[in-house]
Amino acid sequence: MIPLGDASRRTLSFPIITAGLIVTNVFVFVLELIGGDDFVNAYSLVPADVVSGQHLYTVFTSMFMHAGWEHIIGNMLFLWAFGPEVEDAMGHPRYLVFYVLGGLAATLAEIAVDPTSTVPSLGASGAIAAVMGAFVITYPRDQIKSLLMVGWFVRVTLVPALVFIGVWFVLQLFSEVGTIAGLESDGVAYMAHIGGLVFGAATARLFEGGRTRTLTAY
Repeated sequence: MIPLGDASRRTLSFPIITAGLIVTNVFVFVLELIGGDDFVNAYSLVPADVVSGQHLYTVFTSMFMHAGWEHIIGNMLFLWAFGPEVEDAMGHPRYLVFYVLGGLAATLAEIAVDPTSTVPSLGASGAIAAVMGAFVITYPRDQIKSLLMVGWFVRVTLVPALVFIGVWFVLQLFSEVGTIAGLESDGVAYMAHIGGLVFGAATARLFEGGRTRTLTAY
């Protein structure tokens, strides 16, 4: 399933931070295309390096980088689908801080599960997972307009946020177990996804600060 947006409400203000994050990710991706492997290697995160106190800046820079077109398009679709409503609930400044901290939490979770890894890691999905975690706490019953694809069957349908994000999270758990057990290794940092979502779900209410969330069906 590919999320297309929240079908249950409109945001009260333009999601300037979410839009800015998307622009930033796209800009950095362009820099990757121009700079090639040297740029990617310089700013991607290597767990073993960070644990040894080297290249600590990559804990931050890696969350704005992507491994290819499919990677960045998929991540930005998820961010645009879930980010505006979470930004609306938290307010722009708090949402930006939340996003960055979510990305850092996801990165630390990834490092914790394999601190000796020398494989470069990059991507915004950990921070986006935090946004999804906050979304499912704040708007669990909202309907997510989703593109459902099964073989040649393609249709747009509505899926409750709790179901969409719940299924996604369970898939991450199973995939991480498979990776640890050596049953699969597709290069995806599932533990970062898990860590990000758990962080987002655990801290969402703190960042909302009691803001009113209005339901507007459309």
